[in-house]
Amino acid sequence: MAEEGAAGAVHLLCLAASSGVPLFCRSSRGGAPSRQQLPFSIIGSLNGVHMFGHNLEVTLRSARAQGTAVAWRTFHDSVTLIVLSSEPGCAELRLERLLELAFGAMVLLVGLEEVTGIRNVERLKKDLRATYGLIDSLLLDSELAGDLTQCVDCLAPGDGPLLQEVLTGFAEELGSAFACLVAGGRVATGTEGWWRLGAPEAVLLPWLVGTLPVQAARDYPVYLPHGSPTVPHRLLTLLLLPGLELCVLCGPQPALGQVEPQLLERWWQPVLEPLRACVALAPRGLPTGVPLHPDILGLLLLHLEQRRSLFTVDLGADEGPSPKIRRHLLRSFYVLVTSIHFPPEDKAEEWGCPTEVPRLCYVVSGAATEGPRDREDPGAGLRLVALQTGPRRLLLLTSPRSPTHALRGLATHTLQALSPVL
Repeated sequence: MAEEGAAGAVHLLCLAASSGVPLFCRSSRGGAPSRQQLPFSIIGSLNGVHMFGHNLEVTLRSARAQGTAVAWRTFHDSVTLIVLSSEPGCAELRLERLLELAFGAMVLLVGLEEVTGIRNVERLKKDLRATYGLIDSLLLDSELAGDLTQCVDCLAPGDGPLLQEVLTGFAEELGSAFACLVAGGRVATGTEGWWRLGAPEAVLLPWLVGTLPVQAARDYPVYLPHGSPTVPHRLLTLLLLPGLELCVLCGPQPALGQVEPQLLERWWQPVLEPLRACVALAPRGLPTGVPLHPDILGLLLLHLEQRRSLFTVDLGADEGPSPKIRRHLLRSFYVLVTSIHFPPEDKAEEWGCPTEVPRLCYVVSGAATEGPRDREDPGAGLRLVALQTGPRRLLLLTSPRSPTHALRGLATHTLQALSPVL
């Protein structure tokens, strides 16, 4: 089942759990969309082995064979999702979270009753087409990390409190407690109600907005997989500036036509410059005034209690590997530290982790010697360090010239500098 060539492929299958009838198959290869479909014989075999285990009261969660990792998950005894990945180093954690988000995307756009109460397979297949764009984006190489961390990807605007005050006032005038500003799939600021949204909608809603074609305004029906999986809400989006959208969750009122240009101008014209600064933050994510050591090539900062994150590899350093490789290294390191060193409290005992959880770990990628190998391996010698203090976890990617004995101090000082922004 492994794909030939260097570029790995990912296939996501959705089947009716009772009959095994395929509902859709979405694929990517090398981080880009792919139209390749798996043969029905492979689909039947994958579903058959899972059903065989189920009949013996054995839950088959994952397996590896011939360079391909596979994971299964059945939701509500109704649909079974199967993901196959031949990407190098693909971890079980990544596959499990992909399955959870894919099902969340199905509920978000179709509704739990339609997905789980299968009455007409052909009709469900047609309805699920609306989810293809969002699900495909979860399979591709992305500048975001929420699909892996289960935290909301954020920006850190310098005028965040001012923008939040304006946003709260605007949302209250529209009669909604749920509003945010989204730039490139990242949340710049949100109302208190927006930050109380549960998983997975907190991650999926801004991700969805980032995948939709650019429009001046939208009125988009959505379900909340955690908060309201059977009753739809309306997601109103308004383009404030190119690359910056205002998102509001509401009920039947107000109608999109009632959001008059005068209302938008009254609230947002006075903060036009801070809005422009938000757009300029992407893809760096941080204001230029935040001090960072020049050896830092990328970072992932998580606030585990607030379920927010800041992920960036665009910090101005031209040396080192490409942004795509930097993102891959940081994501792989996150899987390592989350699976082994810093497991979630509810998973530590299940995974057999020690009671004394470490607070710092580091990895040196490849060798830092001169010669042909360095030219072939752009990641050779790079340092990766993770530090957890209280609710915050920081992962850094640094250049080879950063000495290993100084990584603790570098991570500590960086976390102190970033704590006020997240």
